[in-house]
Amino acid sequence: MINKDVVIPKGFLISVAEGAIKKPGRKDMTLIYSTVQAQAAGVFTKNTVKAAPVIIDMERMQKGFGRALFINSGNANACTGKKGMNDVLKISAKLAKLLKIPATDIFICSTGVIGTPLPMDRITPKIPELAQNLGKSAMLDAASAIMTTDTFPKLFSTELKLGKTCAALSAIAKGSGMISPSMATMLSFAITDAAITTEALKEALSVSVNETFNSITVDGQMSTNDTVIVLANGIAGNKTIESGTKEFKKFQNALTETFSQLSDMIVRDGEGATKFITVEVMGAPTTEAAKAIAKEIANSALVKTAIYGQDANWGRIMAAMGASDVQFEPYGVDISFNNVKVVRKGLSTDNDSAASAVLKEKEILITVNLSMGKSTAKIRTCDLTEEYIKINAEYRT
Repeated sequence: MINKDVVIPKGFLISVAEGAIKKPGRKDMTLIYSTVQAQAAGVFTKNTVKAAPVIIDMERMQKGFGRALFINSGNANACTGKKGMNDVLKISAKLAKLLKIPATDIFICSTGVIGTPLPMDRITPKIPELAQNLGKSAMLDAASAIMTTDTFPKLFSTELKLGKTCAALSAIAKGSGMISPSMATMLSFAITDAAITTEALKEALSVSVNETFNSITVDGQMSTNDTVIVLANGIAGNKTIESGTKEFKKFQNALTETFSQLSDMIVRDGEGATKFITVEVMGAPTTEAAKAIAKEIANSALVKTAIYGQDANWGRIMAAMGASDVQFEPYGVDISFNNVKVVRKGLSTDNDSAASAVLKEKEILITVNLSMGKSTAKIRTCDLTEEYIKINAEYRT
């Protein structure tokens, strides 16, 4: 599943370091740097409780360009008050001096334990090492250094043919638990050497995130640090991409495919997960209605535990649907597990035994047809196991 051949787009340099932020023995600090000014776009958590780096990045992102990304794992720097904000400013100021760029051109991102101040006594001495070692690390190193409870690094890249020019688009992500996005999810960073306007980049990011990161859930929990940032430095030399053009569509499709691959990896790596589940709602009056119902099913602990236990308990699906605030006719609903229909027009088909046998498979498709319209939506999720409880009960130990 790990793609070790993910390329670094032209004009980007990467380094990683060990700050022993949560515990020693692994790289936990990452620096991604563009040798020239890059167009920038980002989306951030809609959680009312926002981490210090998110608050500062949201402000810096308004200008639409930047040069560097600093990411630490092991500590979220959330609910840390004025110290948390000051620590973000100190990190960016020190990096800015070493890189000889404005501090506001640096985006700072954190992930890990909430409520604990950053161990600046261990982070600060490693910042010069990050700056000095730029260009010595690969995308895989960066993807590994941003992990928390992830069991494998998540990275993907693709090539874009833009006229006579070839550009590269590569991205990394981290996420395994606390996944129920309302903007993006977890942390993800994409870099490209394609030339594109800031407005076009923002538009492509918004559309891509909605179709990918905003369409997955692991445990129904929204993070305080959710961030997705894209940097585009234009070094490939293509004609600058603008919204509404054929080249824009190519770029948007490439970004969506990249984020789709990463979001699937996050679901497959859900904490303690044993099954990859797709909930597809069709026949809905609107896409929004379909997505609301699909998300309610995908977030249901009762549905997820039933799938884990290989029990085709479709009643839990019906109950979850009814909690979505979407109005529908229960006796117009069909439900299937993979190709086995368990409900027809709201009533049992007596196929529960056959459906339970299907649930032994690793990939499960739950299909719900409302028979009310032509709109559809898909949400990807995973099952809920004892291991999820164990991982989160021991998270701070």
